[in-house]
Amino acid sequence: MCYGWHESIPDLNLLITLDVLLEEGSVVRAAKRLRLSPSAMSRALARLRQTTGDPLLVRAGRGLVPTPRAIELRERVSLLVQEAEAVLRPSTALNMAQLARTFTVRTSEGFVENFGSRLIARLYEDAPGVRLHFVPKLEKHSTLLRDGTVDLETGVVGQTVSPEIRSRALFQDRFVGVVRQGHELCLGNVTSARFASGRHVLVSRRGLEKGLIDEALQLVGLERTISTVVAGFSTALFIARTSDLIATVPERHTGCLREGMYSFPLPVDVPEITVSMLWHPRHDADPAHRWLRQCVKDICTF
Repeated sequence: MCYGWHESIPDLNLLITLDVLLEEGSVVRAAKRLRLSPSAMSRALARLRQTTGDPLLVRAGRGLVPTPRAIELRERVSLLVQEAEAVLRPSTALNMAQLARTFTVRTSEGFVENFGSRLIARLYEDAPGVRLHFVPKLEKHSTLLRDGTVDLETGVVGQTVSPEIRSRALFQDRFVGVVRQGHELCLGNVTSARFASGRHVLVSRRGLEKGLIDEALQLVGLERTISTVVAGFSTALFIARTSDLIATVPERHTGCLREGMYSFPLPVDVPEITVSMLWHPRHDADPAHRWLRQCVKDICTF
């Protein structure tokens, strides 16, 4: 069979049919969802094949499997249908007093400990019925945002973030050194040599033995002693508070956690980081989600 492109404007109603077909992977199930006969759905699939120039779904045993082109289109088509439905849906004013919803936010322990209470109080002012569910950020991937398990995420936008994910910068942060009160680094100028000569606690979720600080020290011919590796900044600060170890943490991200400790600028050049919030485009037009994003932006601005 030859699949060709017709110059005429394609029937945009086929997008809905394609979305359901790619989701179901079955002509019969797709027909049932759209309340069509299997023969009508088969004809629609034939039109889609002719329009896209690709077979889309091919037989494998008793079932159908998507072609590479169909896999490529699946998420794009789903987003197009969702956005079209949002455009055509009647606009209704958001009643904050009656809003009852749970938002799942994926973030680090440090963000929750430093910003969590203020965010909860900010949400409660407008919508007492809203609840936050914080979940830990154990890995850097966008799967939970894409499948809807997580509504919002905070962190540094990296190469592992899917290209369709939306992001908005919250604040710039720099790394600082932190020690307990009475530590020898509390007195005098903290030079790179004094800093490197101490014993350190390294933060690495992946259990790495070196980090950005080690790379910066290496550039000036120095090496530090790492006595322990932990998975989070709050743990690193707890250890530094109760020992002679030196912790290196983001300044704004750990403001509340560093109270009662001595913080100092790093004596080596380490790039600042940009902490952002991330979400899936399916939530762009959701008034409640837009309100949540603005609340997060507000509490991180001050």
